[in-house]
Amino acid sequence: MKKFLIMFALMLGMVSVNAQTALQESKLTDNISVGVNAGVSTPLSFNKVFPLNPTVGIRIGKEFSPVFGMNVEGTTWLGSNDRQWFVDGFKGQTDELSRIRVSNRFDVPDFEGAYHNTFRLINVGVNGTVNLTNLFLGYNGTPRSFELITVTGLGWGHIFAPSAIAPDRDFLSAKTGLDFTFNLGKSKATSFYVEPAVLWNLNGSGFDGVQFNKNRAQLALSVGFVYHFKTSNGTHHFKTYDVGAMMNEINRLNEELAKKPTEVIKTVNNTTTVFAQKEWVVQFAQGKSDLTDDAKSVLDNVPAGTKVNVVGIASPEGTDKFNARLSEMRAATVADYLKNRGVTISSWIGKGVALGESTNRLAIVTVTD
Repeated sequence: MKKFLIMFALMLGMVSVNAQTALQESKLTDNISVGVNAGVSTPLSFNKVFPLNPTVGIRIGKEFSPVFGMNVEGTTWLGSNDRQWFVDGFKGQTDELSRIRVSNRFDVPDFEGAYHNTFRLINVGVNGTVNLTNLFLGYNGTPRSFELITVTGLGWGHIFAPSAIAPDRDFLSAKTGLDFTFNLGKSKATSFYVEPAVLWNLNGSGFDGVQFNKNRAQLALSVGFVYHFKTSNGTHHFKTYDVGAMMNEINRLNEELAKKPTEVIKTVNNTTTVFAQKEWVVQFAQGKSDLTDDAKSVLDNVPAGTKVNVVGIASPEGTDKFNARLSEMRAATVADYLKNRGVTISSWIGKGVALGESTNRLAIVTVTD
């Protein structure tokens, strides 16, 4: 077991090292989905396979990452082909003769007619999900057309007993399943899945102890549709950024900035050398427009009386609207600071995310001709 855990940890590490992307931070209400399903089940013991039990259900899901998530699922059974499932649910009655009568009544032809409603059993469970496809192959900003997802969890079940035979019973349940998921459309907003699963009656209504017993389990096959609501990042799933490409762009800009020449003006009379710089660049913290001490020290080098243009630029983490506003605020902050120092501001604008010029969090001050 220890070797298996070590190997699993190494595999996770390999996925993290190879990934050059970063997920955009999501809100609590992001990555919510709702789905419906229908299917059939039969006793896992296969003592009596037919007639199959029809099932219908609904699930509400939440993805915490492209790999891990959870869902709350409610399912109801419309058939009672599992004599042992129901009989075990009625064990523990003090009247042994009554238990025998319950067991025998399952053999009479009109047993089905003894129910007082359409439902034979309901189950509500909380399941954890693991997207094996994204775990081992990585996530590149959009789900693949086909994904394999494990579904496991615990729940509460309720057996509706036949009228005048025995009282209804509650039991602890567990689910183990595997979703073969097909993501549809360009945006992958809708998913279709086929799910083989086993629902376990763990405690036989509390009288036999907790156990995974095939005589108290149903083998189910269901199909369902899931709709993924749009998230705050504008997609129906997690949004990623290519960190490697962004860092390369920043390094390229820094190299270009280092290569920018400075004009040298020599005064022959007193041999004084004056450096006339044409451009200054200041950086901001993510999502901020306040000037740091380093930024102020750069702006203090702009000579009073100089005419300049100011351009604010944002990084691409936020929405277009937010980035446009943030870049304007950065340009305005720099312009106000320079104006108070006697610098003439010819113009100041915010460009939002200025791809091709910069993807950093900057304000660029340029001397006008």
